[in-house]
Amino acid sequence: MDSDGGHTPLLTMRGIVKVFPGARALDGVDLDVVAGEVHCLLGQNGAGKSTLIKILAGAYQPTEGEIALDGEPVTIAHPVAGLRLGIATIYQELDVVDGLTVAENVYLGHELATGGVSRRREAARRTQELLGRLGHPELAPHREVARLSAAGKQVVSMARALSHDARVIVMDEPSAVLDSEEVENLFRVVRELTAQGVAVVYISHRLEEIRRIGDRITVLKDGRTVGRNLPADTPTRELIQLMTGRSVEYAFPPRPGVPDDAPVVLDVAGLSLGSTFRDVDLRVRAGEIVGLAGLVGSGRSEILETVYGARRATEGQVAVNGRRLRPGKVDDAVAAGIGLCPEERKSQGLLLDEPVYRNITLSTFGRFARGGVLDERAERGAARDQVTALDLRPRQVERDARTLSGGNQQKVLLARWLVHGCRVLLLDEPTRGVDVGARSELYALVRRLADAGTAVVVVSSEIPEVLGLADRVLVVSEGHVVHEAAASDIGEHQVLDLVMEGVAA
Repeated sequence: MDSDGGHTPLLTMRGIVKVFPGARALDGVDLDVVAGEVHCLLGQNGAGKSTLIKILAGAYQPTEGEIALDGEPVTIAHPVAGLRLGIATIYQELDVVDGLTVAENVYLGHELATGGVSRRREAARRTQELLGRLGHPELAPHREVARLSAAGKQVVSMARALSHDARVIVMDEPSAVLDSEEVENLFRVVRELTAQGVAVVYISHRLEEIRRIGDRITVLKDGRTVGRNLPADTPTRELIQLMTGRSVEYAFPPRPGVPDDAPVVLDVAGLSLGSTFRDVDLRVRAGEIVGLAGLVGSGRSEILETVYGARRATEGQVAVNGRRLRPGKVDDAVAAGIGLCPEERKSQGLLLDEPVYRNITLSTFGRFARGGVLDERAERGAARDQVTALDLRPRQVERDARTLSGGNQQKVLLARWLVHGCRVLLLDEPTRGVDVGARSELYALVRRLADAGTAVVVVSSEIPEVLGLADRVLVVSEGHVVHEAAASDIGEHQVLDLVMEGVAA
């Protein structure tokens, strides 16, 4: 499947191969990107998308293959070389430095200076211009990035890319941390960039976004190009078949229903966190999945973090099986059987440079200690059992967690709490950055956990996901639960009305 569109590519990648020890991540990938277009890159987790863009950014070197700009072969030996060539990358996992200001992050690595003296005022002025261009003039250049939301940090990453006068901008899941209004603003910026001749490589699992913003699509599978330069309106079924090699339906596992006499496992009463959220009541029974629906910034994630003890509640209480927990004590929550899979799994949930088995046993070290020394053989054995049960790929538990795809990293987090034997599982954006096929696996896994008696709370920005996976839904708006209903009794449009209006229907 190939259509070159009749335009001379600004960027070409031909026969790109990347071999890691024991793994062939890319096996002859081709990519053509034309100036002024949005070229969408699709593929399941593990298909090779991240490896390909890291080669384009200069973070990895290809084992074989050629990259050309304007028809001239180029070597991108390191990330700085990529930026000098006009190639900027905005990674899915935010790469900002929390301890620096917005302006310092924007000009990190190419600081404005004269005679060795930093031109901070000029950097702040230019940063303010870039933020205004991105539709976020309210972000102060002197503000510390650590104080920003995930969406704010994404804006800073975009401003950094624009500061390089890039000709090619790679956006890896740019909408994953944005609410609907911010996504519209992102699309406005993308259209402005392409109108100026900038080429955008756009990676997203949200096919509706690709329909709206994309011009052409390239599909990867198992490190190979299986669809080149397809039109953005290519039928969904065809795209899924290319990505997976089979037909995949968007289906959620059946909801068996929760017995009326099922015991309440998690009991949250009058929980508040300053002005972030107030008076949250949440009761979850054994075997029940409860979804929290709401916009980014509505307080959904903070509710989960407070239940887990990562934030200290200002009012209210949390109890598991009738046992009240001390506020702000993660150890108490974990000991009571609460597990959290956080939204930012790489920065908040995983030790990326530690092996898979160590990430899986992280919350249960005491079980594997013998005389104060960890029994690594026992750790590996427990991890292998979970890797097999969850069909984690690849199955080598000695691999660093960093080398896994997003869907498989999420399975590692789930495996951690399975080993621990948690009674309450809190999932924050569990399928963020996860492909269609892996999503179906995760949905089925979560339902199996619930069927085994685990109480599950799911936060997701995708309303169909909340409605399809949960038994019961709480709608959160501006820190308040404004509606509660059985998932089968509420529709997507009603949820949208509630989260936008902030009042109960």
